[in-house]
Amino acid sequence: MNKDIQSIVLTEEQIKEKVAQAAAWLDERFAGKNPLFISVLKGSVMFFCDLVRAMQTPVQMDFMTVSSYGSGSESTGMPKIVMDLAAPVKDRDIVLVEDIVDSGHTLLRMRDLITGRGASSFTTVALFDKPARRQVDIKADFACFEIGDEFIVGYGLDYAQQYRTLPYVGILKREIYEK
Repeated sequence: MNKDIQSIVLTEEQIKEKVAQAAAWLDERFAGKNPLFISVLKGSVMFFCDLVRAMQTPVQMDFMTVSSYGSGSESTGMPKIVMDLAAPVKDRDIVLVEDIVDSGHTLLRMRDLITGRGASSFTTVALFDKPARRQVDIKADFACFEIGDEFIVGYGLDYAQQYRTLPYVGILKREIYEK
């Protein structure tokens, strides 16, 4: 375990099991279709890659960078699109893959943006749902795990661009982010 981690919340095995469940749910939902999967970079990239590899349904992939945290541990509540999609979404089934639904502002902004561009459907899959922090009335269609109000890192989630490559998810020690 990394010295900055207070405790491990989810093991690599627990994550793999839930990713497989999410992939099966998506396969059932999109059988016979050609959905466009969008990864919200950078936090969802590990989950995104494992998820699409676990699926049987052929998918197309694209990426967006949306920032709502900056280098801190609190959402600013004002998501900003840093890198937009390359693929058009009009008349497409869109699956947005998020790392964590926290305040809900990013998910709301993404939904409104993509449906406003004419997507025929919009589905959200999140690795984590953190309802204790929700500020707007929105949630993922499928969330692998519900978590409390701890600051977690690993498996794509970061603090100041660190800890993303940990194969597990852990609670970051407070002294690390309250400096």
